[in-house]
Amino acid sequence: MRLYDTYKGADAATLLDDLETTTYSSIQSGYSTNPIVHAFARTAATYGIDKTLIAPFFASMRMDLQPQTYSPDNYQKYIHGSAEVVGLMCLKVFLDGDDKRYSELREGAAALGSSYQKVNFLRDMAADYEELGRLYFPGVKYDAFDEAAKQEIIDDITHDFQKALPALCELPVSSRRATMMSYVYYSELLKKLEATPASVIKTTRIRLPSRRKLALLLRTLLREGGKR
Repeated sequence: MRLYDTYKGADAATLLDDLETTTYSSIQSGYSTNPIVHAFARTAATYGIDKTLIAPFFASMRMDLQPQTYSPDNYQKYIHGSAEVVGLMCLKVFLDGDDKRYSELREGAAALGSSYQKVNFLRDMAADYEELGRLYFPGVKYDAFDEAAKQEIIDDITHDFQKALPALCELPVSSRRATMMSYVYYSELLKKLEATPASVIKTTRIRLPSRRKLALLLRTLLREGGKR
C-alpha cells in the first residue's frame, strides 16, 4: 500500500476503489493478473481471511487520501483498519484454521498490530507531518508536542504490548519465534523513543543501529530456540 500512500494523482481514490474491487473478485475467482493481488487472494481463500478483515483495511487507506486531524474515534478506526486487522490476518495464517484458538488469541493479536502501528506513528512523526501533513495522535498539536504528550502515547503503547504478549507466547512454534523477534525489536525501539526528547522526535526519525538489531535477533533466537 505504500504506492497508494505516496501517490498524488487526482485519481487516487478511484485507483484504491479499483484495487479493493479487484481484491474481492480475485478471492472469488482464485486468480488475478496482478501478482501481488493474486498472492493475497490465494492466501485469503486458503486461510479464511474475509471481508470483515479486508474492508476495514481499505477504509483506513482511504482516510490517508486527504490530510486530517484525527478524533479519538477516527484514530481508533484507523488503527483497527491499518494495524489490528493485519494482526488478525496473520493470526489466521499462523493458526491454519483453528477457529477456537483464533477466538482465544484474537484480542492479543489485534493489540500487537496496534502497538506496532503506534510505534511507527511516533517514530515517523516528523516525516508524516512535514511531508504528508498527517498527525495521527488525537489531541496532540505538533508545535506543542512535549514530554507529557510523548509519555501519554508511550503509556498507551506499553498497554498494548502488555496485552499482546500472552497471546504471542501461545502461538505455534512455527510462527512464534519470528513474531517474538518483531516484538523484541519494537519494544526496544519504544524504549529508545522514550529516552529521546520530544523535541528530537519532532525533527528526526529514530532508528536502532544495525548492530543492535543483530544483537536482539541473536538473543531472541537463543532464548526461543529450545521452546516448543
